[in-house]
Amino acid sequence: MEQHWPTGTLYIVPTPLGNLADMTLRSVEALKQADLIACEDTRHSLRLLNYLGISKPLWSYHAHSTDRKVGELLRELQLGKRVAIISDAGTPGLSDPGTPLVQAVVKAGLTVISLPGPCAAITALVGSGLPTDRFFFIGFLPRRPSRAKKALQEAVQTGSTVVLYESPYRAAETIGLIADLAGSNTPVVVARELTKIHEEFVRGTAGALAVRYAEKAPLGEVVILFGEKENS
Repeated sequence: MEQHWPTGTLYIVPTPLGNLADMTLRSVEALKQADLIACEDTRHSLRLLNYLGISKPLWSYHAHSTDRKVGELLRELQLGKRVAIISDAGTPGLSDPGTPLVQAVVKAGLTVISLPGPCAAITALVGSGLPTDRFFFIGFLPRRPSRAKKALQEAVQTGSTVVLYESPYRAAETIGLIADLAGSNTPVVVARELTKIHEEFVRGTAGALAVRYAEKAPLGEVVILFGEKENS
């Protein structure tokens, strides 16, 4: 099907979590049609573009980018440029840079086109075996322990499957906190290295997995999911 690529448009383009074959045909074409690409890490993104055989100007846009950088990208859009935004992996704006730029583009009355594609949270959720009809996404927990505990307390009260991103080095601590707040028999799934050669789903109770990862931290990038609070 022939695609139309409007000018003066921000294209949100998901990129592979690890397996480069997960790059969709439409996402590849969006990058080809873009006048410039805003990316989280120019060196990382250059490797992806080289793999795809695409050469485009790369603009650094990350979690610590200033309002000035948003303004610069907005001006390019107002000049009629096609701007694609990508992150290092997954969907921009979902626990990755992107939201402030999208908000600015919407406020300016310009067009945003969001392409479907890789997302660690959804990939982990549908493969977890936990209920998917209602879920609560946290993203990364706050660093401060008191705030992390509050965020998890609120999540537990939803009665939904909870999905969060975590450093492998904090996995045991976080799962232990889940055991304290939701009960040691609460079902937990740890999904790691999604789409990569060592992809793994580890299923168990909060209590058992807290002990397991206290002895040895999981390797690679981690998504932690847990089910409804156990009956008291």
